[in-house]
Amino acid sequence: MAFQSNFLERIPPVTRNILIINVVMFVATLINENFMVRTFAMFYPASPLFHWWQPLTHMFMHGGFWHILFNMYTLVMFGMVVERVLGTKKFLILYFVTGLGAVALHTGVEWLQVHYLSSGDPTVVIDLYRTPMVGASGAIYGVLVAFAMLYPEARMTLIFPPVTLDAKWMVTIFIGIELVTGITGTQLGIAHFAHLGGALFGFLLILYWRKRGELWRR
Repeated sequence: MAFQSNFLERIPPVTRNILIINVVMFVATLINENFMVRTFAMFYPASPLFHWWQPLTHMFMHGGFWHILFNMYTLVMFGMVVERVLGTKKFLILYFVTGLGAVALHTGVEWLQVHYLSSGDPTVVIDLYRTPMVGASGAIYGVLVAFAMLYPEARMTLIFPPVTLDAKWMVTIFIGIELVTGITGTQLGIAHFAHLGGALFGFLLILYWRKRGELWRR
């Protein structure tokens, strides 16, 4: 217990609270998955399953143990650094702006699917209406982009394969993979455009603060 307490105390407050909320929501999902997904996951706005709060709550939902593990590991590893640079207020803004940016791009692509890419097939539209989006990945991509912009020469190493690159190149490769797989549809069941939306809004927000001279913590 002392180790857990000391570990959490070393994590900056926004990162720590986001971590705790995600874990609580994941445990609740294990207890009653159907209710949690139908209520808090993100559904297409025209779906009867959509609720106004889902663009926010979907960021705290996850589809399985490995999903939440990798997202929270990345959040703690990079969110701690970014929050200490930006300060709690701007980091909180960054996290939610990138999470909402992920929803915006993901929903925009879904709109194109409904109106232009479904070829009039109603089953495609029905499946889209019933398919939820969950996960903090969009906001996590925003945090990764922020880290790479703050520390472009920092060395990042993948667990597998064990490749080490500068942060600016590692994150650029991640984004490139998301773009290719999103366009080609080679990895189904992953919201690639949500990841890209989070990365894009993270880039724009850090660029905005940098140009205004407001990037570093005050």
